[in-house]
Amino acid sequence: MKIVADENIPLVNECFGDLGEIVRLPGRAMRQADLQGADVLLVRSVTEVNEQLLRDTPVRFVGTCTIGVDHLDTDYLDGSGIGWSSAPGCNANSVVEYVYAALAHLGADWVGKTVGIVGCGNVGGELYRRLRGQGVACRVYDPFLAPTQVADLTSLEAVLASDVVCLHTPLTRTGDFPSHHLIGAEQLRRLKPGAILLNAGRGPVIDNQALLAHLDRGADLRVVLDVWEPEPDISRPLLAKVALGTPHIAGYSYDGKMQGTFMIYEALCRHLGISQDKDLVSLKPPVADPQRALSAQALEEGGVWASIQALIPQVYAIAEDDRRLRELAARADKGAEAFGPGFDRLRKEYPRRREFSNYRVTGSEGAETSERLQALGFQALSIKG
Repeated sequence: MKIVADENIPLVNECFGDLGEIVRLPGRAMRQADLQGADVLLVRSVTEVNEQLLRDTPVRFVGTCTIGVDHLDTDYLDGSGIGWSSAPGCNANSVVEYVYAALAHLGADWVGKTVGIVGCGNVGGELYRRLRGQGVACRVYDPFLAPTQVADLTSLEAVLASDVVCLHTPLTRTGDFPSHHLIGAEQLRRLKPGAILLNAGRGPVIDNQALLAHLDRGADLRVVLDVWEPEPDISRPLLAKVALGTPHIAGYSYDGKMQGTFMIYEALCRHLGISQDKDLVSLKPPVADPQRALSAQALEEGGVWASIQALIPQVYAIAEDDRRLRELAARADKGAEAFGPGFDRLRKEYPRRREFSNYRVTGSEGAETSERLQALGFQALSIKG
């Protein structure tokens, strides 16, 4: 069996190596000719999988190691008898930690604020549950859910009136509730002064030109964008206006990627009718330096929140993601590097980011601190009470 895989998918050899020959290629550059003789195709979100790519190839199974499927022509796959699977929820925790890191960087303690969530599926649902567990007031807009499923379900207008608005919806262009340009000029005007707007779902859910015009008019709004319209050749004027800009990496924790790979390994085993003989725990590499210490000075001077603000960048320095993207834009403006390939390079060469659960935190006293750290996902077992 021949398996063609995006070169950015981790643990491919470990999971699939004993099932057949593996060929690794750049995901955005995959072409029909690359799939001649291939039985299985493994992709991430940058590969458009459709008839043009698969026609006259022997591919019988497509696995995307991502939560979304808008890059898959599932109607074509189903009609052609090609099995397919995604990895729903694999990077949900990674995106939640991206939200925490962004808000910490902006100095916005989510406890005590109202957080609006648009889209309460795998990612938005995980964020909602984590925030509610910390006592955060949430408002949720998801027209596909009922109040019996989410107690804080409300209208889009109510969500837009929140202190923080997080977008975690897939991209849809048809149906009763399309998400394409769900947030346009009218919705942007409804955001409260001083609000934070964060999009870590799909870029075109926000009309990026309308957002740029809104910011150009001096709107009192802090924007965090991990996804853009379009990618990879994003609006550099918009990048210059946002508070944080990152190259579609919110879900790029190494743990989330590994989870996605393993979920597709399980799906392929089911497709082939074979038993899986691996487990993800044994495949995951350990963190070399898993211990982190809270800043005693930050805790003394600013309390628990200040200490959390100082801790999170020790594990995930989101400002570095922002810096790398802006430096790429500066080089592109000078003609020193093409922006689109550079955007993909930042994703391909993304540093290995491990999730909070891999780290033990020491150096503090008090139940409140311990509880907040554990709610974030850190191991707080060594914290003295």
